[in-house]
Parts: sequence; structure tokens; C-alpha cells
Amino acid sequence: MRVFPLSVPMHGTRVALVGAAGLAARKLALLAKTPADVTLFAPESSPELTAQIASSMAHPEFCLTRVPGWPDATALRGFALVFIAVEDRDAGTELARFARAAGAFVNVVDRPDLSDFHVPAIVERGEVVVAIATGGLAPSLARFVRAKVEAALPSGLGFLGELARRLETNLRHTLPVAGDRRRFWEKLLHGPIGQRAQAGDVAGAEAQALADLARGTDEAPRGMVHIVGAGPGDPDLLTLRALRLLQAADVVVHDRLVDPRILDLARRDADFIFVGKKAQAHSMSQAAINALLIAEARAGRNVVRLKGGDPFIFGRGGEEVDALKAAGIAVSVVPGVTAALACAASAGAALTHRDYAHAVTFLTGHACGEGIGEGIGEGIGEAANAGGRPDLDWSAFGGSGQTLAIYMGALRVDGLVARLLAAGRPSEEPVLAVENGSRPEERRLWSTLGTLAHDLGRFVQDGPVLLIVGEAARQRVDHSDCAIPVEIQEFIHADAEITG
Repeated sequence: MRVFPLSVPMHGTRVALVGAAGLAARKLALLAKTPADVTLFAPESSPELTAQIASSMAHPEFCLTRVPGWPDATALRGFALVFIAVEDRDAGTELARFARAAGAFVNVVDRPDLSDFHVPAIVERGEVVVAIATGGLAPSLARFVRAKVEAALPSGLGFLGELARRLETNLRHTLPVAGDRRRFWEKLLHGPIGQRAQAGDVAGAEAQALADLARGTDEAPRGMVHIVGAGPGDPDLLTLRALRLLQAADVVVHDRLVDPRILDLARRDADFIFVGKKAQAHSMSQAAINALLIAEARAGRNVVRLKGGDPFIFGRGGEEVDALKAAGIAVSVVPGVTAALACAASAGAALTHRDYAHAVTFLTGHACGEGIGEGIGEGIGEAANAGGRPDLDWSAFGGSGQTLAIYMGALRVDGLVARLLAAGRPSEEPVLAVENGSRPEERRLWSTLGTLAHDLGRFVQDGPVLLIVGEAARQRVDHSDCAIPVEIQEFIHADAEITG
């Protein structure tokens, strides 16, 4: 993070605006939305500036004084912020020197090299202000993001900000504990009071909220557990619901394969509890994880149980749901993008392309009693017992026209290949192995069933590996300009272009 976002309270803050007529008018329009005390230094006027001054004075909390002339260092003393909006570079440099000598923080329009701070692209919803900054390097990018945020935020969000301002004093007096205030707000924002405020009835929402506060409750706080699929790694593959729950969680219980970039999306003050599993190194048993989730919910906390991939695809989400329901804990499940879908999409291998396959089957390379790993599959080095035998009817997977997506199979590749060949699958059948699917470090290997064991031993490093077996795995090879040797294929990055 090359720039650090700050919000500056502007009520009564002394601000100097130094500028030529046109540039000053545009900056004044922005400052006039605040309750700042602004002094405008402008030696020249223009119809645009005159009109903007008149418009600015209509804002009841805004205070404006005009000084006809350029300031020196003495004139700029006592100002917290100085905005310099001039076209002449030398004049801007000199004025910035005066402002710093006077002890002010300086912004020179379109001159990030001369500025102590930059003005971000702003999305305004009344009391709620969202800033998008690129450190002055790419203003067009900031405006692009602003357009996306503008479209995503409801217009009534500002009314919620107004409600928050009205309730602030009462809330701090009635609910002195920060956690109690947070839970009150979470209930309010997602309930009928929040909906009433967003509809514009802020006074009615305030009265209803105050009534709830006055009524109080003697009930013990009741928490809830959300079992959330984090997807294979790329934060862009999170569902919107998963993102919202992360940002409201009191505690996040997460697996080893959850990408750190996804954890960064959670609330900053949430508690993070790691319960990941790896071969011979389980940080916590499944029974202990279940007990932890129950205890946190009974303590009144909002819990997100974050799992790589999808919770119900080889992720033990069903076991956790059963345990929580048996304990009387409210639970919800949020699906995630599972590895088979993400890896296939990244490589351009359609799992059910009608020319190649009429079915797709998700398999695990681990038997039920052999330490199944997490969410999207643990890959090489993740089995609790490398010598175990998968407890599956492999004869059902020998026919043509079906794609196999095999999770957690890298360590048992010899046994997997032997069983698939014995079931009738040809040795020349294509196989795609994807390690760290959807992540920046994604690697791919195209091989065949007959050579997979040899090739995979040279390919796999330490990331989770998914195997795609069947004609679907041939698509990337068929659509390439030339066949790529295994030695080169294993270094292909996820950003490689899918041709065809």
C-alpha cells in the first residue's frame, strides 16, 4: 500500500485555496460541500469563478473569504491545508514552498511530485464518503473505479450515515462496549430500521432505533456460524455474499488453503483462528474445530468458517453443519467456486464439452478414513497415509465420454493410474494437472494417463494439485499452435493466453 488513506474532519478547519480563476472554481466546488473555513486567494476573476462563489455561499456550514492577490508565506500561516490550482509550474513550485514554510499540508493540482497529499476520486452518499486513490499515478484508473463504486452503492446509503450521526451519542452512552454497539449496528443495518432509513425516513428510523435501545434485553447474545467457500484462491472469485459476511465477522476460522488476500478482505478487528490441516500436521482435529465453532457462537459472536473451494466438495462442511445443528446453533452455508471449475476455466478445458464428454465426476484420491484434506484438495504431500487405497468402485470410471476431476490425488498417482487403466481407460488419454489453480503462481502440466506418474513427479512442488482426466484435457493442446514438451509446459503461467 504505497499511499495511506485518511479522512480529515473539516468542520471549522482552515483551508487556503490559491488559484487561477478556472482551476480555482472547480476546486472550490468540491470544498464547498464541506463545513470548512476557506480563504480564496485569486488575483483574477471570471464568470465561472463568480458563479461558483455565489453557489458556495449557499451552503449553510461553509465559510468563504476572498483575498484578491497571491499569498506569501506570512499570509498562509495558520492554515491546515493549502490547495494550489495554477497552470504555471514555476508559480506552483514557489507557492508550495510558501505553504510548507507556513506549516501547512500542500496539494498542487496535477503535480503529485509537489504535493504532500493527493485528492482521491470521491463517491459521496451524504455522510458516507468513499475515496479511491492511486497515489497520483493514474487518475484515470481512480475515476474508472469510482464509476464502478457509484453503480454499486445504493443512493439511500447517505441516509444511513445521517442516522449513524444522530444515534452516536445515545449509542455510546447506552452501549459502552464496542462489541455490543457493533452487533446493534449489524442488526439495524440488515433489518427493517435500516431499510426505513434508506427509504428516506431517517426521523422514523431514529425513533424506532431509540425505542429498541430503551427496551434493552436480558437475553444472552446469540451468535451464528456461516460456513463460507473461499474459492480456489483468486479473491475475484468470491461471491458477494461471502465478501459481506467476511466484512461483518467477529471471528474467522480458516483453513490452510485460504489465500491471504482473501483474509485481508475481512474486518480489520476480527479474530483469525487457523485450523489448517497438512500431512502429519493437523493443527486441530475435526472434533475440536466443531467444538470451537459452537463455543464462539454461544459466546454471541458472528463466526465465518472459511474453507478453500466449496465447503461441500471434499471439505467436511457437511460434518460441521451436522455438529452445529445438533448443538442448536444457527448455521448458513455459502457456496464457493470449487477447484475443478476454476482450474478447467483457467486452462480452457470445458469439462462437459459436448464433443468430448457427457458427464463429469468429482473424485477424491483419499479414502474416507485417510485424512481428507481441505476444500480444493491438498495435492502432493498432503495425505495422512501415502500407502492407503482409495475406497472407490473404479470400474465405474472406465468408460469413454466422461471427464474425471480428481482432488488430492497427486501423492497416490501410481495407484490412481493403475486403477484407471485397469478400468479400461486408454494409456494415451490426455490428463491436465493444475497446481495452485487460479492463483498468481498457478502452473499447468499436460500429460497422458500412461506417462502421468513420471511427469507429475517432476512437476509438482508443494501446492494443491487437481487432475483432469479425459478428452476435455486435450482441448488446450489441440487449440495450441504447436505441441509443447513437458519440460516447457510445467512452467506455463496462469496468464498464458488460451488460443483457439
